[in-house]
Amino acid sequence: MSLTMVSGPSSEQRSPECPHCPGRPQGLLGLLKGVELRDPMLVQQLRRTYKYFKDYRQMIIEPTSPCLLPDPLREPYYQPPYTLVLELTGVLLHPEWSLATGWRFKKRPGIETLFQQLAPLYEIVIFTSETGMTAFPLIDSVDPHGFISYRLFRDATRYMDGHHVKDISCLNRDPARVVVVDCKKEAFRLQPNNGVALRPWDGNSDDRTLLDLSAFLKTIALNGVEDVRTVLENYALEDDPLEAFKQRQSRLEQEEQQRMADLAKTTKQSLFFSSLTSRLWPRSKQP
Repeated sequence: MSLTMVSGPSSEQRSPECPHCPGRPQGLLGLLKGVELRDPMLVQQLRRTYKYFKDYRQMIIEPTSPCLLPDPLREPYYQPPYTLVLELTGVLLHPEWSLATGWRFKKRPGIETLFQQLAPLYEIVIFTSETGMTAFPLIDSVDPHGFISYRLFRDATRYMDGHHVKDISCLNRDPARVVVVDCKKEAFRLQPNNGVALRPWDGNSDDRTLLDLSAFLKTIALNGVEDVRTVLENYALEDDPLEAFKQRQSRLEQEEQQRMADLAKTTKQSLFFSSLTSRLWPRSKQP
């Protein structure tokens, strides 16, 4: 039996030497080694710069805090049983641009009704992918009466694959009681069963989506649903969840009306036969 020895690559193959500085490898490794030997202060500066850019990148990718909202209110203060997370652009507002006015944001019909009807049932949170500088004055304009409890902006999102994702595990709220409304499913990709994806509003003044959304969310809250995910997952595959909800509600109402009609018919027949029996076979009077 013979053994063949295979030697690794030579030192020249692993790290070719710089032609101007014999004995030093080429590339960034060689540069850093050379700097480290000659100027330790410069190396420290490079390390601080590297740490700065690393922290800045982390700030963009990760939410600003693992707990984006304070703890829920305790008695004697009132804490709504559910939390509603709303996107701003495409859900509540539509951006429009013209040469005369520049960028303007149009309010979606039904905003006031949505806030008034849901504020007693839901803790309303605006969580938008817009920057705070852009979104803050817009929120003030759509909510002059202060129905919105908290405001979260782009720096609170998690940046994933080119999308600003809203991680509700960072909201400091029970996920079973959180509903996220957005016009992009990627926005709640980490918790898909907590989301309702609406079609982006195109600025149509006859739009009734927010009124339908209010009815949908009120139905969930007034029925005391323990885990909203059990309801929302039934609409996850629908192109228009609110239209699907209205169709199901209409079907249930028709079934209930039919049931009541059948019950009334049965009761009427029962009373008729009871009256007929009493006439044919009257009870004998007691002495």
